[in-house]
Amino acid sequence: MKVICTEQSQVLATRVARALKTTVVDVKYSRFPDGEHYLLTGEIDDEMVIVGSVVDSDSLIQLMLLVDACDRATNRLVLPYMAYARQDKRFRPGEPVSSRVIARALSQGISEVITVNIHEKEILKSFSVPAGNLSLAKDIGSFIKTLKLDNPLILAPDEGAVVFAEQVASAGGWEYDHLEKTRLSGVEVKMAPRQLSAKKRSVVIVDDIISTGGTIATAAGMLYQQGAKDVFTACVHGVFTGGAYVRLMATGIRDVACSDTIERGCSRISAADQIARAIRKQ
Repeated sequence: MKVICTEQSQVLATRVARALKTTVVDVKYSRFPDGEHYLLTGEIDDEMVIVGSVVDSDSLIQLMLLVDACDRATNRLVLPYMAYARQDKRFRPGEPVSSRVIARALSQGISEVITVNIHEKEILKSFSVPAGNLSLAKDIGSFIKTLKLDNPLILAPDEGAVVFAEQVASAGGWEYDHLEKTRLSGVEVKMAPRQLSAKKRSVVIVDDIISTGGTIATAAGMLYQQGAKDVFTACVHGVFTGGAYVRLMATGIRDVACSDTIERGCSRISAADQIARAIRKQ
């Protein structure tokens, strides 16, 4: 068994390979003059673990080419982050179900798929091969332990993420809650924990993904107004579009951390051990 990866997932793939006690196959990436992708792999094995986050259209094409280059092997696909996964339903006539399109495209030449905190687990059914999902909630909980906070309050940004917050909190036996919006007027909205007080407490806002960071940035400012001692945030997928990281730090958030499903400077939580364990079980 060997590991191979796209350009977007070099760090995570190396960590997975180390956990599996194997090697990463070298891949040379380039483009033709017209912008089309080209790649050339080193020597592949009969069994390959292909690691590649789809963060944009280029990384999708690169991943598909990589799968085809390994067509003589039995391939497991590790998809740490899957772009286009938010469109999992057709809301208006004429819309594509983009998550289904990507899942079908990435099922070719693959024996199984492993995802990490995919947007909706129902998407797994769109793959034409066996597909399973891993959660890094407890890994985020372990990271929070390293912050050595005194009785932190774990907060989900909304009710939809409260199960994730509960799983994170279980790592340390901490209290958890979710933020609730209360409209005070036509233009004024208050955000606060639904049941628990943030006053004089360290608060960690957790979620599976941070894109624009707008809700968390607004919430952080209000939590400080409500007497929070300090505010941190941690997520699995750090998309950070439109200057989101700077926006979050500008609100006074003490620290922003994400995992290496999307490789960032603030990727301090790794999915490698969970991925390696899932592969060993097969």
